[in-house]
Amino acid sequence: MQTVTLSEPDDFDGWRDAARGLVASGVAPEDVIWQIGDTPADLFAVPLDVPPAPPSAKLAVPRAFIDLARSVVLSADPERFSLLYTSLDRLQREPKLVEDHADPLVRRLEGLAKAVRRDIHKMRAFLRFREVEEDGTPRFVAWFEPEHHIVRTNAAFFLNRFASMRWSILTPALSLHWDGTILTEGPGASKAEAPEGDPVEEVWKTYYASVFNPARLKKSAMLKEMPRRYWKNMPETMLVSGLIAGAQARESGMIETARASIGGNSQIAWEALRDEAAGCTRCPLYKPATRTVFGQGPVDAAMMFVGEQPGDQEDLAGMPFVGPAGQLFDRALAQAGIDRSRTYVTNAVKHFKFEPRGKRRIHAKPDGGEIEACRWWIEQETALIRPKMTVALGATAARSLFGRVVTIGRERGRVLTLANGGAAWITVHPSYLLRLPDKALAEEEYGRFVEDLKAAYAAVG
Repeated sequence: MQTVTLSEPDDFDGWRDAARGLVASGVAPEDVIWQIGDTPADLFAVPLDVPPAPPSAKLAVPRAFIDLARSVVLSADPERFSLLYTSLDRLQREPKLVEDHADPLVRRLEGLAKAVRRDIHKMRAFLRFREVEEDGTPRFVAWFEPEHHIVRTNAAFFLNRFASMRWSILTPALSLHWDGTILTEGPGASKAEAPEGDPVEEVWKTYYASVFNPARLKKSAMLKEMPRRYWKNMPETMLVSGLIAGAQARESGMIETARASIGGNSQIAWEALRDEAAGCTRCPLYKPATRTVFGQGPVDAAMMFVGEQPGDQEDLAGMPFVGPAGQLFDRALAQAGIDRSRTYVTNAVKHFKFEPRGKRRIHAKPDGGEIEACRWWIEQETALIRPKMTVALGATAARSLFGRVVTIGRERGRVLTLANGGAAWITVHPSYLLRLPDKALAEEEYGRFVEDLKAAYAAVG
């Protein structure tokens, strides 16, 4: 019996390198014990100096297995490394093993990966920052208790989403600290080290109480999506019991208001959101722009199109997609058999970013911070519209919807799933077609664009 020691509980690279050498050396899975750091191993185990895989050794490993392994390594299951090595060993004789979803080993690995992905989502959804003062400047601190080893993997999400503020995420196993420039890692912490509350939290509670909708609060669904173990870290959940107590009276009032208003509550909420966005100062783009250009379309639209940002004509008109790119977009929609008046059209960034050149205003691409600042509006629009299909027009829109940089060529042409569970499609922005200098290529790409719209429309059903 031999032992392989990995540096961290989520050490995928260490496991991969060791596993390659073990397979190349013909070491059987039952002859290896995997341990983390100083974790005690079997008393009779012999430390193993794992030889690197020889250059001639070619391991047949499908991409699906690598993706699966990256998730499984983050699991808290103590047998995860052994299970992965067993499957890697079998893959040398059964190349299509990962495609056999009925295989007990594959099913177990998929179950572990699913639990990890769920934990990653829970951390993103339920982690709450609280403001504290540090050296005269604000720092935002959050406490979270993950079930699996997901903290390092989730770091990029919080870096992208909260790049402009200094923050710390404390967990029992380790802590992350971002100072606006460098991300550092520290030892685990206790909940006592996290702040209890701040003035921002009180404002949030007030807002949550004002928008609380008892009609959407189905107890079983709520407990499924927001288990009670996360409630203690979320300020708004402290209000739930009191809000439920008066829910019936509020619900009756809301119904009466909805009956008296065309379009019901969604239309009223959308108008309130649009009016709020008109005064948006979340990023500096509002200063030179003429106005906020909000989304447009019915609140019960089945399809939602998200572009990059308003252009010169949109900024002046206050409506999305009315310039040259908008005219091309309308023509493509018509050819795809889509009625624009029945769709909701908006942009990832709500203000026109430009560079002045004489009397002209030249479009400038929004940066990551500007996209992130506007994500709140897109999330609110999506929550109100609840489209069956959201189409990202261009890389900026895709980054806004998915919260990460997306390569159009790799993701184009298939239905994707958003973090909220909704369906999405990625294609190019109409302005890309206008910029193509080669006429033949422009026609070819326009045809692909129309086909994308048709396919996304067909996927709506």
